[in-house]
Amino acid sequence: MIIDRFLEMGPHDDASLDFFIGLVTFLVILALYRVILPRDTVKARARAYLKRRREPSKTSANSMRRSGRQRPVTFVRELLKRLKLTRGEEVRKAADFLAQAGWRSSDAVTVFLGLRLGMPLGLGIVAYGLAPSFAPLITTPMRAMCGMAGIMLGSIAPSLFVKNASQSRRKKIQQGLPDALDLFVICAEAGLSMDAAITRVAREIGPNSPELADELELTAVELGFLPNRSDALTNLAKRLDMASVRGLVNTLAQTERYGTPLAKSLRVLALEFRNARMMKAEEKAARLPATLSVPMIVFILPPLFSVLLGPAIIQVLKSLHR
Repeated sequence: MIIDRFLEMGPHDDASLDFFIGLVTFLVILALYRVILPRDTVKARARAYLKRRREPSKTSANSMRRSGRQRPVTFVRELLKRLKLTRGEEVRKAADFLAQAGWRSSDAVTVFLGLRLGMPLGLGIVAYGLAPSFAPLITTPMRAMCGMAGIMLGSIAPSLFVKNASQSRRKKIQQGLPDALDLFVICAEAGLSMDAAITRVAREIGPNSPELADELELTAVELGFLPNRSDALTNLAKRLDMASVRGLVNTLAQTERYGTPLAKSLRVLALEFRNARMMKAEEKAARLPATLSVPMIVFILPPLFSVLLGPAIIQVLKSLHR
């Protein structure tokens, strides 16, 4: 508005020009005064103190939310204890099964066992209740069969989900294992011990393969506090359950037991991994013609026959109509 007023002023409007210049000068002095004036540090400290006073309430709120999320898990744990399902070999097998998928906490075992206990009944009731919605003329025996199907699906769904997650995790670990083995060779040739080599490889391989880095870091920790060092390597093979990892664990265990050169053993193992990878690539290449035969028959031959035989068929039809 002030700029528009300045542009509208004529050459003889001296009073308005003086007013405008005075106003601009006042604003410039006020801006310089705000810049030069020292800040009120007392107010800044007061605001910081009030912020710190509010932080405990936020922390308590977060802890309340976490405790709210833990209540269902605690209820399931108490239910399993009353049913005496938290003891025995089944729990240990469930823990090992979940560890292969990367879930190693006690809450994971509780949730898994709770799902195995409650999901069959829940899916059975849902399937029995929703069956008339999809088929209004369904009979009672058919509804009972739908309920039984829901019970069967609920009994295998948790194990199937964990199995798929563990298989996906194994594939990711298998992809990063050759690079990790090459790093093992470099660390061993540089003179690092087994513990230091595992820690360094876990640190370097982390951005590309976080799953393998997590397992190696856990193995390095177990090597430090377990009384028998071979147990840490055995636990690694048990958690991953892969032939390539078992070969690496056997090599490291033999090096630890008999004192064989670590770099030489790892180099031989790395050569075997490269040969196995090459053989797998050759196997996929040899299987490619048989894999492409069905798409060729379905998608390529019908258009080819249409292009080759179409004109002849059209000519025959025209001659018949004549």
